Amino acid sequence: MSNEDITLAAGDAEVVVAPGNGGRVRGLRVGGVELLRQGERFGCFPMVPWCGRIRDGRFLSGGVVQQMPVNAPPHAIHGTVRDGAWRTARVTEDEAVLTYDLVEPWPYSGRVTQVVALAEDSLTLTMSVETYDSSFPAQIGWHPWFNRNLGEGGGVRVDFTAEWQEERGDDHLPTGKRVDPRPGPWDDCFAMPGGVDVTLTWPGLLELKVASREEWVVVYDEQAEAVCVEPQTGPPNGLNTHPRLVTPIEPLEATTTWTWRRLPTG
Repeated sequence: MSNEDITLAAGDAEVVVAPGNGGRVRGLRVGGVELLRQGERFGCFPMVPWCGRIRDGRFLSGGVVQQMPVNAPPHAIHGTVRDGAWRTARVTEDEAVLTYDLVEPWPYSGRVTQVVALAEDSLTLTMSVETYDSSFPAQIGWHPWFNRNLGEGGGVRVDFTAEWQEERGDDHLPTGKRVDPRPGPWDDCFAMPGGVDVTLTWPGLLELKVASREEWVVVYDEQAEAVCVEPQTGPPNGLNTHPRLVTPIEPLEATTTWTWRRLPTG
């Protein structure tokens, strides 16, 4: 199948998926209102085979140091799959299945599968990374850019309760020290051992909950136009500090669900 944009619909919700632009969710409209920042780099893109930054672009695997392109100097950031074209495997009215075969600069062969499933009041994103060859460390995550304002009323409010915050060093990477959650603005990783649970509220308009069984989330709200709530299978630099191994008999899988409801006006 082609990698042209795909539109899914359920009730008054509509999702546009862009296989040709990194397998990202290009847009999410609820009642005609766009929730995601628009643009080639925005929407919600998958972070695979790692999330956030890798220190100096290097990670150790099987006793070998692997070097990734330093695309956020001095680090490598957000994986490789957002830069490629995905294949469309299957589409129905409310679900799309995309695949991406890992290629250079990632040094291992493997396949990423992403399922985008829309319901009237929720969007569920599921990803897996599998290999039939060498085992390798990997991470899965999503990087949505939610519009700070939805055209009227006040800006979005972000609410969550975390067990701890990963202290961020001057190099934007966790220092390894756990600290009590601090007030924003954030470009920080938080731990939620019971599962990611973050609520975005646009007063008088909409409430949206970002949930996942995974226990790590990065919250970024330093930009005027958008805020990011990024569930992921490990913290930044996790290929080095919290490696999750993909093997021929054990893929890595993760899911996030966004659920929304309208709020009374006034």
